[in-house]
Amino acid sequence: MATIYYDDAADLALIQSKNVAIIGYGSQGHAHALNLRDSGVNVRVGLHEGSRSRRTAESAGLVVGSAADVSGWADVVMVLVPDTSQAALYREAIAPHLTPGKTLMFAHGFNVRFGTIRPPANIDVTMIAPKSPGHRLRELYVQGAGVPALLAVHQDATGHAKAQALSYARALGVARAGVIETTFAEETETDLFGEQAVLCGGVTALIKAGFETLVDAGYQPEIAYFECLNELKLIVDLIYQGGLTYMRYSVSDTAEHGDYTGGPRIVTEETRQTMRRMLEEIRNGTYARSWLDEDAAGRPWFNATRQAERDHVIERVGAGLRAMMPFLAPVTIPDETAVAVPREAEV
Repeated sequence: MATIYYDDAADLALIQSKNVAIIGYGSQGHAHALNLRDSGVNVRVGLHEGSRSRRTAESAGLVVGSAADVSGWADVVMVLVPDTSQAALYREAIAPHLTPGKTLMFAHGFNVRFGTIRPPANIDVTMIAPKSPGHRLRELYVQGAGVPALLAVHQDATGHAKAQALSYARALGVARAGVIETTFAEETETDLFGEQAVLCGGVTALIKAGFETLVDAGYQPEIAYFECLNELKLIVDLIYQGGLTYMRYSVSDTAEHGDYTGGPRIVTEETRQTMRRMLEEIRNGTYARSWLDEDAAGRPWFNATRQAERDHVIERVGAGLRAMMPFLAPVTIPDETAVAVPREAEV
């Protein structure tokens, strides 16, 4: 059984007695900074001088400084910039200010797990990883609720690393929903695998393959879009609410029968073998090295692939259909974002 902590296991006063630097002010950064501030924590935000987020953070009443300045001021430094930016920023702005007894925190274990960040032995290194986008994290906090999160202690130099991480989790609002104890390795490896095999890579490839199969067979692209993409939300919402069993209970018997007969023909033993290879590439660092090398080279393959995916016919058909459904509150992405700029956080 997993170990899960809630508010009653956390002493809020611990983090309220510390100066906390939030490095980055993107999806996660803004939620961490605002939630902690509203929980009575002394917070400053670390951003570079030209950051587009500087004015936004200041207008929210937050004190903003450079990453180096706020790291020097802080007792606790939470790093919430993109994985590909963390190592250089750590070396240049954070590491020089990590005096004994301080705490270095993360919301994802990527750089610690793969050794691009190697903290000194005389500080605490912990993780609180909310299992939701930052905007949802902030929204539920304001409502008096919270999202689940993960807790990990990589290094406990003070003997108080877990207690302080739990205090941070309570201030963030995630201990309201539950904080599951894990390790940096488990969080990183499962997160990357889930993104690649299921949540992003697996789902988008399956959607496109189904759409293309129907269109190639002569069916209208609009019909294919509804069957293979639009209705997916209905199914996912049912699974989210009550698991696979509730989804199967809620759909027709014909749909449930198709689930049992069709699923194993799509996810075959060959598919499972590929998943196992993907997991091994994550665990042995092959994937991390490949992604970091791609980023260091200017992301040529990533940028080309992003543009090709945006030009796929399912995207053109979908844009037209969504424009006819204002109840969806459809959104469009600016063309300039086709050139890859890390978006998880602003630094």
